[in-house]
Amino acid sequence: MQTVNIHEAKTQFSRFVDQAEAGEEIVIARAGKPVARLVALANPDSKPRKLGLGKQQFNFPANFDSLDAAEIAGMFEQGK
Repeated sequence: MQTVNIHEAKTQFSRFVDQAEAGEEIVIARAGKPVARLVALANPDSKPRKLGLGKQQFNFPANFDSLDAAEIAGMFEQGK
């Protein structure tokens, strides 16, 4: 555990954040008295999401790929 004063913490903030992210605990002191602690946030287990949870809950029209194609083409052609 490393203790630094507020001025040093302000000037070297990026470095201390990197150290905290790496697992180190940084104590910030004012006039030698600890007032705050800089630690990394707990990283929740990032499990891969299961695919297909919404299967059969949504219906797409058969012509989804060409839906409003004329209107979209018209938006691009307005600048001519």
